Amino acid sequence: MECCCLTVCVGTVALVFALLWWFVPAVKKTAFWVLMWNDFIIERLRDKFTQTTRPQRMLKAVQKNATKGNPDSVISAIDYYCKHSEWAMNVGDEKGSILDSVVSEVNPSMVLELGTYCGYSAVRIARLLSPGSKLITVEFNPANAAIAKQIIAYAGIQDKVTLVEGSSGDLIPKMKERFGITTFDFIFLDHWKDRYVPDTELLEECGLLRKGTVLLADNVICPGAPEYLKYVRNNPRYESRYYPAHLEYTKVEDGLEKSVFLG
Repeated sequence: MECCCLTVCVGTVALVFALLWWFVPAVKKTAFWVLMWNDFIIERLRDKFTQTTRPQRMLKAVQKNATKGNPDSVISAIDYYCKHSEWAMNVGDEKGSILDSVVSEVNPSMVLELGTYCGYSAVRIARLLSPGSKLITVEFNPANAAIAKQIIAYAGIQDKVTLVEGSSGDLIPKMKERFGITTFDFIFLDHWKDRYVPDTELLEECGLLRKGTVLLADNVICPGAPEYLKYVRNNPRYESRYYPAHLEYTKVEDGLEKSVFLG
C-alpha cells in the first residue's frame, strides 16, 4: 500500500513537471527546474520502472555502443546516451572539450580528480595523459565507483587510473603516504560543491599543491559554488579565469573555473 501511494505521488508530481516542461519554455532554461526534473523526477521514475540505476544504464550503453579499448568511443557513447536518452551529471561534451584543452596545456604527470561518478571525466583526462602519468580519482559512493571501474576498464585506460573510494576530506591528508606522491600538477573538482573550499584548503595544508598547479572546478554556476569562486578569485595565492559554457547536455548557463596556484 505504501509503495502504491508513493508511486501515485511521484506520478502526480511528474505529471505537473511534465506540463510545466512542455508548455512553459522558461522552465527549461531555469537551473533549479532542470536539475529537479532530471535528478528528482526522471531518474527516480526510470529507476523504479526499470529496476536499474542511471549509472547501470550508462554502463549498458557503453557496452552496447562503444568499442572496447577505445576511450574516445566510450566518451562518444556516453555523450550520445545522455543527449538522446537520459541526462546525467557528467562534465559533458561542451565543458569536456574545455577540460581536454586545459589538460593538454598542462600536460600533467600527476592528476587528482575529486568526484568520479561513472568515470566519464576520468576517461577524458586519462586518455590525454603521457605514458607514465597517473590519475587518482576519488568517489564517495561505492555503487558509482563499481560502475566507474567497469567503464574505465572498458575504455582500456585502467593502467593510468587509480580509483579510491571514500570521503575526500579523509583521503586528501593520506595522499602522500598512501601513494608516495609529492604534489599534483592538475586537479579536477567535480564533487559536492560545499567541499570545494574545504578540500582546496586541505590540499594547501597538506602541501599537495606546488607553484603552477592548476585547479579546474566544474559547476561553479549551476548548481553553483559561490564560496569557492570567492575563495580563489580574492586569494592572492591564485590566478583565476572563468570559462563560460552550459550545464552538461542542457542550455542552462554554467562554466568551469581554472585557477593556478601561485605558491
